[in-house]
Amino acid sequence: MTDKTLTEWSLAALIERGGIYYNVPGTSPKELIAGGIERLPSIPAIEPPRLYREILEREALMSTGMGRGIALPHPRNPMVRENPLVMLLFPDQPLDWNTHDGSKVHTVFLIVSASTEQHLNTLSKINFLCQQEKLYTLIKDRSSPEKIIAAIREAETSWAKKN
Repeated sequence: MTDKTLTEWSLAALIERGGIYYNVPGTSPKELIAGGIERLPSIPAIEPPRLYREILEREALMSTGMGRGIALPHPRNPMVRENPLVMLLFPDQPLDWNTHDGSKVHTVFLIVSASTEQHLNTLSKINFLCQQEKLYTLIKDRSSPEKIIAAIREAETSWAKKN
């Protein structure tokens, strides 16, 4: 893996590309996903209706609600060749998402990947970071984009030094 690939796969970079959105309306996962996709930055390779369909098909297989109020909706297969992204969505109200712990979802990471490897890398980073109290508190409190991105960058820099 090249340094450029690592930079492009940085969770902070993926979220900066996808954006952070507050008070996204929706009374169900379907509505929230639709609201998120409406805010999707324009990417020629992504057709919003197809992305919505693919995410719902994946969601029908098994809930992407991971617990602790967090969901990770994504299509089953990569949808872009380049410029993957993660949208960080904060619903305007906590949602039932069929999480294993029964928690209502307050934070959604909508993932659009370029490869299976990159997708698994992103899922792993999100899962790990959401177990860290510092970042979990920032997302639970809906901190500013600057604070959230800075905390993710700090964690990723720390990992890079260890490897």
